[in-house]
Amino acid sequence: MSRAYLGIGGNMGNKKENIQNTIKLLKNHPQIHVSAISSYYETAPVGYTDQDWFLNIVVEINTSLDPYALLAYCNDIEQKLKRERLIRWGPRTIDVDILLYEGFTSDDEKLTVPHPRMCERAFVMVPLYEIAKDLVINNKKIEDIIKNLKGEEVRKIKNE
Repeated sequence: MSRAYLGIGGNMGNKKENIQNTIKLLKNHPQIHVSAISSYYETAPVGYTDQDWFLNIVVEINTSLDPYALLAYCNDIEQKLKRERLIRWGPRTIDVDILLYEGFTSDDEKLTVPHPRMCERAFVMVPLYEIAKDLVINNKKIEDIIKNLKGEEVRKIKNE
């Protein structure tokens, strides 16, 4: 089993329900065990800013799926939850990204791990830090990465 971290978020429809449905689909896969789930965070859009705020979380999983099989399953989840890719960084019902996969790095066009812009994005790093305070990403401690983030507004949502 390999440990991996997934970023999950969206800004269309019932955002929280879409994230909860994603977690259910992950838990229902026989080769995936969800071992940690961050709090929910509301975040301003990045890139294309003329859209609603996002709701984001990060989950830690243990899986026997290889990285490309995990990517295929993440894409299947997005399809089931009616993700449409119309505008880069645009509105979406759900986005499921592989952020890190233990013992695996790739800069291939289909799958880049670590996720290429994750260390610049508070909506990824803040929930990731919440569940994995000892991570080292690209030879940098996550704590140091968090200290150097700039600009992006991230609000933790209280559990209901």
